[in-house]
Amino acid sequence: MTILAIESSCDDSSAAVIIDGKLHSNIVASQAIHQKWGGVVPELASRAHQQHIVPVVAEALATAKITKSDLNAIAFTRGPGLLGSLLVGTSFAKALALGLDIPLIDVHHMQAHVLAHFIDEPKPQFPFLCLTVSGGHTQIVFVRSALDMEIIGETQDDAVGEAFDKTAKLLDLPYPGGPLIDKYAKEGNPLRFEFPTVEMQGLNYSFSGIKTAFLYFLQKETAKNPNFVEENIKDICASMQHTLIKILLQKLKKAAKQYKIKDIAIAGGVSANSGLRAELQRLGEELGWNVYIPQFQYCTDNAGMIAMAAHFKAEKGEFCGQDVSPMPRMEW
Repeated sequence: MTILAIESSCDDSSAAVIIDGKLHSNIVASQAIHQKWGGVVPELASRAHQQHIVPVVAEALATAKITKSDLNAIAFTRGPGLLGSLLVGTSFAKALALGLDIPLIDVHHMQAHVLAHFIDEPKPQFPFLCLTVSGGHTQIVFVRSALDMEIIGETQDDAVGEAFDKTAKLLDLPYPGGPLIDKYAKEGNPLRFEFPTVEMQGLNYSFSGIKTAFLYFLQKETAKNPNFVEENIKDICASMQHTLIKILLQKLKKAAKQYKIKDIAIAGGVSANSGLRAELQRLGEELGWNVYIPQFQYCTDNAGMIAMAAHFKAEKGEFCGQDVSPMPRMEW
């Protein structure tokens, strides 16, 4: 079974080829155009996808050493994501599948992040827990099987990725700011500044309060010292990152105990954060967890994870018709 997968949910255009469950190519084209605006501009993103999609698909096929006539199915991200961006990928996938007279496979973006763990060894054993953290989502997922997942905890307002992005913006760091916070945090004191946290019921999260608290913190300190940020940037980043990671892992620890699960994974763009990866490894050693952390290339949006999700769906014969349309707020 040879599947071409397309990912276009936000600002990365990507195509991948998977053959019998083994990934043979994973090509990603990022969009630098958003840097000048300090964030993703949806209209610019969809236009850039139109420019990138044919070259990335061509490169994915060439890297896998196949032609389009070798394909048995076309997979694509149906949602969640930006409507314009999803439309480009969905329309391209539908047209190519129609032209080749092969079936379509629609993939849920966040479920694909979880299944990125099955691209390479080692792979978690079912059931396992996966903390999915990105710019738009923060979820604890109970994974019974590749096609049976349940959200057991999630943010009630902002995602942790938004908290990182807002922190970077308030510090006047260029977009994308998350990696820069991670970079400065490596050299800073994580206990220098203390930020308040909100305790939500059950396994849910809240990050809107800490963003507001951080804004007031900066206003107060810069009023006393206009050079406060410049002089303390490393400690500020380290302290904020430490607080956000602590919030994430406290609930993950609670979920592992509640569900009696030892196989613990993380996924999504924020899982590329070195502080989160290191702290999860440390906590895993302390609690006897089997910790699974994907390679950096499979943390951020990529078609490799879409291809892996499509592989599992194809095994069960879960295809979709040409009447499919993108779903920006796609539910599980």
